[in-house]
Amino acid sequence: VRELFISLYLLLFRIIFSICNLFPIERKVSFVVSFKSNSEYVYHAIKQYPNPFTVVFLCTSSCFHQLNDELAQEEVLLFNLKKPFDFFKSIYHLATSRYIVVDNYYGFLAATNFKKEVECIQVWHAAGAFKTFGLKDKSINTRTKGAITRFKKVYSQFHKIVIGSDIMQSIFKEAFGVGSDNFLCTGVPRTDLFFDDLLKEQTIRKIYQKHSGLMHKKIILYAPTFRDYELNNFSLKLDLALMSQELKDDYVVIIKLHPVVKNKKALADYKGFILDFSHYDDINELLLITDILITDYSSIPFEFSLLKRPMIFYPYDLKSYQENRGFWKEYEQLVPGPIAFNTEEIIRLIKENDFDMERIVEFSTQWNKYSDGKSSYNLTNYLYQHSEDPAVGRS
Repeated sequence: VRELFISLYLLLFRIIFSICNLFPIERKVSFVVSFKSNSEYVYHAIKQYPNPFTVVFLCTSSCFHQLNDELAQEEVLLFNLKKPFDFFKSIYHLATSRYIVVDNYYGFLAATNFKKEVECIQVWHAAGAFKTFGLKDKSINTRTKGAITRFKKVYSQFHKIVIGSDIMQSIFKEAFGVGSDNFLCTGVPRTDLFFDDLLKEQTIRKIYQKHSGLMHKKIILYAPTFRDYELNNFSLKLDLALMSQELKDDYVVIIKLHPVVKNKKALADYKGFILDFSHYDDINELLLITDILITDYSSIPFEFSLLKRPMIFYPYDLKSYQENRGFWKEYEQLVPGPIAFNTEEIIRLIKENDFDMERIVEFSTQWNKYSDGKSSYNLTNYLYQHSEDPAVGRS
């Protein structure tokens, strides 16, 4: 039934796209957005150029309202059948844009037939990866041949893929089945934040102005990977009572869960020590005030390592996660920090400051090789220099 629905959706998409494809290509960049940070950074870089591209944002529901509020001067559409006018207009923009910039897997790409002068650029939503995805995701073994063919069709539409490291290039080659010519070594746009001292200072000040209680304590950020089964049956795998007893004099703990996770009543019992920031918009902003990161399989460490601060890995379900999702290497070889399997180990690591900072620096150097603070402009330069419009890119 699922495959039938997808087939009907793609058929509708293909018909509308074919009609819109009759219109000429415009000097325009269409961002297809699930995670707003990369697109926003590139957008602001584009706007710094004389005679900038026309820009439109085609958003999933996860970021539509945020971008619609922040970029009211631009066209921001909800790319969803539930809003038919926006949906049809989004397809028109896809068919008439010089560049399509995507940040995720989008099934509609299997139903597009871009003109030869159009480029689709993948700006992936993670600077690195521990867990497998794409053609190496273990769940692909349970999918139909038609679904796998569709996946490959989508990946083949990525004319260019933005990378921050050679390691990520190797991963994308396996995950998407692409060759060496598909990559842009421009760096990951949203990592520019970590190189901009003024912007970092302004961001930190903004957070402290709103949450003044954070200023006088060291901050531990706990940001675990979202697990589907936790949606309505969430259980925090930390002994908060013990953490409060041992750490509350010097630390506060910020919890960053997926916004859809419910049943977080236990957090309210530790007011002043545990703060729920699950609905905070930008995780990278929170990293700026974080002294110690605790996570598991998330991609957050790749960017946090740019700050050269300690991190603890807490993969409490490592065995089952390995069996169901899989990792690019042995988990212990991938992570740049100590691994803990219970709250007592976490507390000990924090109290004893048991961290290998050289390992974190080495990790950052490997995974952020091309992210140098100019990634947004590097990618924007590519867009202008490779446009066929002779007026594009002139200063």
